[in-house]
Amino acid sequence: MIGELMIGAGAVTAVGFTYARRQRARLYRDLEGHLAHIVDAAALDLGDLARREPPRFADRFAVAPDLLPARTFAALKAEAERLAAPERSFVPAHKKGGTVAYETLIASAPAIVSFYRCVDFQDFISRLVGARVQPTPINDQSSLSVLFYDKPGDHIGWHYDHNFYRGRHFTILVTIANAGRATDGLSHAELKPRIGGQEVAVRTRPNALVAFEGARVRHKVTPVHAGERRLVLSMTYCTDPRSWWWQGLSRRLKDTAYFGVRALWT
Repeated sequence: MIGELMIGAGAVTAVGFTYARRQRARLYRDLEGHLAHIVDAAALDLGDLARREPPRFADRFAVAPDLLPARTFAALKAEAERLAAPERSFVPAHKKGGTVAYETLIASAPAIVSFYRCVDFQDFISRLVGARVQPTPINDQSSLSVLFYDKPGDHIGWHYDHNFYRGRHFTILVTIANAGRATDGLSHAELKPRIGGQEVAVRTRPNALVAFEGARVRHKVTPVHAGERRLVLSMTYCTDPRSWWWQGLSRRLKDTAYFGVRALWT
């Protein structure tokens, strides 16, 4: 009797797994079509970015203030501000905050998606890091996301952005909003990378870009205080976005901490 129940439970689990996987595959086919339409339809004014000299990528880290023309940045900010109900994650002693994933942005934030996929922006990042980069795949929820630090204590502890691809992997952050009670009017949250063996505090105003090789630069974000708010556009680019099977599995397991069990079928 117990054996029959175990067999039955196993069969139900297998059917459920297969159904969920098929549903996710159908979703990604639909999103690929929507993504192609966004890229074809949306064009952003990046000002002089195609001609601008990027900052030095010293120690695999760089900051560029005043990245985009005011009108373009306003369009990105308006979309980010409209995003509702980010997925909240809490990993004890490591992370607390909200995240809006790539698949949600494809459905509701075309300007943000167009910016991530923009060839001129990819060229700027390629010149900055000194290597030709391209977007990471659509099924990687962290390829493009909006990070919300808007509850007291939201933060992320010391970590590396693990590389789940064959090529070099770069993290690009654009500050969308950063307001609070610090003396400079910003939030108390600081990005703190370890550069040259030293901990460095990086405070960014809206429209500032931060680029770093996340798998080689250890970093954290200190907590926001009550009444403060920090929104960040997070993008991942890679020199070769193909993955070995074990890298894909590792990525999916990691993503369950941020986006729930659905990440297992991405």
